[in-house]
Amino acid sequence: MITKIKKLYKKYEEIVNYLIVGVLTTVVSLALYYLLVFTILNPDNAIELQIANVLSWCGAVAFAFVTNRKYVFKSQNKNIKKEAISFVSSRILTLLMDMGIMFLSVTILKMNDKIAKLISQVVITIANYVFSKLFVFKKQ
Repeated sequence: MITKIKKLYKKYEEIVNYLIVGVLTTVVSLALYYLLVFTILNPDNAIELQIANVLSWCGAVAFAFVTNRKYVFKSQNKNIKKEAISFVSSRILTLLMDMGIMFLSVTILKMNDKIAKLISQVVITIANYVFSKLFVFKKQ
């Protein structure tokens, strides 16, 4: 049984590791977001909502770059600066997607901001994997 699990893990290692890192990145993002909106920012104010969203994004991107580079894609690229710029650039695109989802769902549709943030994170996690795989940590 253990051998079978190890074999399956090896076969799908990148995706499994990405899911684990993605969950942890989501936890970082949500924890920062909730900390901000439960302490100093008001999610009913559209500007403060987006400030909380952007700050939680910044923390999550920093965490995601390190963990994706080391544990998911196991990058050996010596040009870390170029890789980081590419990573952050791809994340800016998904940040804009996140902001759009939050604006539409919370400000326009009046959805609960905590539920909207969870939904947004699922969409963003999938988009981030695709961008990282195809553009950031591509095998050289």
